[in-house]
Amino acid sequence: MKMVAPWTRFYSNSCCLCCHVRTGTILLGVWYLIINAVVLLILLSALADPDQYHFSSSELGGDFEFMDDANMCIAIAISLLMILICAMATYGAYKQRAAWIIPFFCYQIFDFALNTLVAVTVLVYPYSIQEYIRQLPPNFPYRDDIMSVNPTCLVLIILLFISIILTFKGYLISCVWNCYRYINGRNSSDVLVYVTSNDTTVLLPPYDDATVNGAAKEPPPPYVSA
Repeated sequence: MKMVAPWTRFYSNSCCLCCHVRTGTILLGVWYLIINAVVLLILLSALADPDQYHFSSSELGGDFEFMDDANMCIAIAISLLMILICAMATYGAYKQRAAWIIPFFCYQIFDFALNTLVAVTVLVYPYSIQEYIRQLPPNFPYRDDIMSVNPTCLVLIILLFISIILTFKGYLISCVWNCYRYINGRNSSDVLVYVTSNDTTVLLPPYDDATVNGAAKEPPPPYVSA
């Protein structure tokens, strides 16, 4: 009897809005593709006109550049890589190529791990949030309002917000994984396995081969009366 891994038994072919996981993966890849394309355009515009990202000492309490040229080039390279990964996932889901979805799935796992690390850091070092807020510029929006919030309530709010984000990201990871399982199972279903009652296994040929071979056989000779 063929053994099946436990994690391969429980997966669904539907995701949010009752659409198929393949459709959901395509929409998710297109959405990430648009976001990274917008980020790339912003970075290219900032590289072309770096003066708009240079703040004076009166604005930030010191001469500070938002990003220098080296960091800007690294950010552009990351954006290009993300566009490539999202395009591969979209193409793989559309053309039913399971291997093309793996880089995007690995990126989702990495992003989920980083967010989990942030949540653990907030939980272990709750007073680091107040210290980080104090280092913000004085004219930062809602800085004084955030500082006036009780530290315990602030930590709980941030943890709740991060938990919602992690839940949503985990659901998207499950959708992409189910899409990978669906495409991989669909591509490997050319050969059917039939297990008989006497513990013997019979491999059935693919449907197309069986149809072609059946059609290629010569018909029986016509009946001739004696």
